[in-house]
Amino acid sequence: MLAANSFIKLVPSSAKESISTEELKELFLYYRDITGKTGSQIKWEYNGAAFPYEIKEKPEAKGTWFYLHSQHDRYNTILLGIDQEKVKDEDGSEREQSYIQVTLPEGATFGDKGKANEFCKFLAKKLQGELHLFNGRVMYFYKRK
Repeated sequence: MLAANSFIKLVPSSAKESISTEELKELFLYYRDITGKTGSQIKWEYNGAAFPYEIKEKPEAKGTWFYLHSQHDRYNTILLGIDQEKVKDEDGSEREQSYIQVTLPEGATFGDKGKANEFCKFLAKKLQGELHLFNGRVMYFYKRK
């Protein structure tokens, strides 16, 4: 599979205007925890299949990006990073806008893409952001005028 990107943009009406990698890691751990609880409710060991990734971080990436790595045979790697971009408002003024970038590197599997899509939707919903999916479509999870 070729590399692909998805973006969760934190717009002015989002729950937060910016996010740190530490907050993003906490959201990942929370997501992994709640998906695992689904298994205990149906009395099935679902933790290993629900979201089979662990956080890995390289020293040079501290504070800007990290990746999720899986030992499972159907999954490989998902990269998550944070950055800012300049955007123009409707009135023509410029402002900084934070976003989360989710990248499927070359070698990512279709399983990775499915899990990344699930996690992106969770993040966008939780942060009330604007989700730009891997296929180019946009989903809005914030209150629009």
